Amino acid sequence: MTAIDHEAEYNNRLRIAEFPAIVARWQATSAANRQSPGAELDQPYGDGERQRYDLFHTGERTAPLVVYIHGGYWQLGERQMFSFLAPAFRAAGLDLAIPSYPLCPAVSILQIIEELRRCLAAIWTRTKKHPVVIGHSAGGHLTAAMLATDWRRVPGMPSDLPADLVRAGCAISGVFELAPLIPTTMNRAMRLDPETARAASPLFWPPPPSDRTLVAAVGDGETLAFHQQSRTMVAAWAKAGVTAEYLSVAGTNHFTVMDELARPDSALLGRVVALARS
Repeated sequence: MTAIDHEAEYNNRLRIAEFPAIVARWQATSAANRQSPGAELDQPYGDGERQRYDLFHTGERTAPLVVYIHGGYWQLGERQMFSFLAPAFRAAGLDLAIPSYPLCPAVSILQIIEELRRCLAAIWTRTKKHPVVIGHSAGGHLTAAMLATDWRRVPGMPSDLPADLVRAGCAISGVFELAPLIPTTMNRAMRLDPETARAASPLFWPPPPSDRTLVAAVGDGETLAFHQQSRTMVAAWAKAGVTAEYLSVAGTNHFTVMDELARPDSALLGRVVALARS
């Protein structure tokens, strides 16, 4: 049996040569969008420099809310890079919040999960809206973690926080079992061992209640490992009664799949809009 090269399967920055050009394009478009009316930037959910989120309003008080969690293997990335998503979401009638969060190795992945819980609680306190949570790569992992959270058991939450705060999520190119990342170079910052990898893997958590919905989307040009991660997660949660769907996004790789969220007529954005309006 041929050994799996986990580095080749999971290190997309090395595998996709056009990655720097893609990021440069995102950054340029995002910089322009951050000056738009209806953008409330740098909203705090804690005292730390990275405990901030940006909120892009449609102007409609009853607009559904989407929270987008960025990727970067829990060690890279910032919310400012993803403001390019806002126009398509607002055109679809959705408010969009984009948080930053502390990164590895300063914090662990389990601590990052707690940071996003704190962020969603702060956004609830401000908006009183149940968010649809979406995220890419590490953000896909964090999306599943938010969907599987039993909010009644999280200490320090607001007294009016609903037990079903997150009812639906779209995890894009997510990693739901973290053990395969242990032998990769990315783990120098994550510092996972078998025990912490399992504890931080939503695949091994109790599934959320059956009235939750998960869409696990993957670019059709991604590695077999990413497709298997999403298929396995969907199968496990569907077996538990969760409405779970696997979606392969045609013509995209691990990074260009994100462009589909900014394209108004894309199937991926349409699926997110449907989740937000359901």
